[in-house]
Amino acid sequence: MKPAEGSTVIGKSVTIKGELSGGEDLLIDGDIEGTITLPDNTVTIGPNARVAADVKVRNLIVFGRLTGTLHVSGRVDLRHSAIVLGDIFGGRLSIEENATLKGKVELKAMESRVPEVLPPATKLAEPKIEQTPLVLDPKS
Repeated sequence: MKPAEGSTVIGKSVTIKGELSGGEDLLIDGDIEGTITLPDNTVTIGPNARVAADVKVRNLIVFGRLTGTLHVSGRVDLRHSAIVLGDIFGGRLSIEENATLKGKVELKAMESRVPEVLPPATKLAEPKIEQTPLVLDPKS
């Protein structure tokens, strides 16, 4: 799997226990246990990864195994080989065929989306209708 340009890579031979935070996109293909906090970035859980963590990110793409509570402000993308055990709180969710998900899913509108509010309708001026009195002059 090739990482996106500018991403940090945690290789498949790496094991991390503790808190992981930062300010750039991340590709994890190793073992992580703890918390992952990258609120403005995309995290990809690679096919060899085994992650047991509470995750707070903008976007999450999962190919491997992930256990924990996921708070994703943008999109959660579970690919065909994904195994996710835990609750997902996110803006959008995409699940490919054969992906596994066991947990609660709660989707909310993204905070950046502001509902379009139309300006109040202005009252149209009423058309002026000229009326002329009708005079009936009966002829006897």
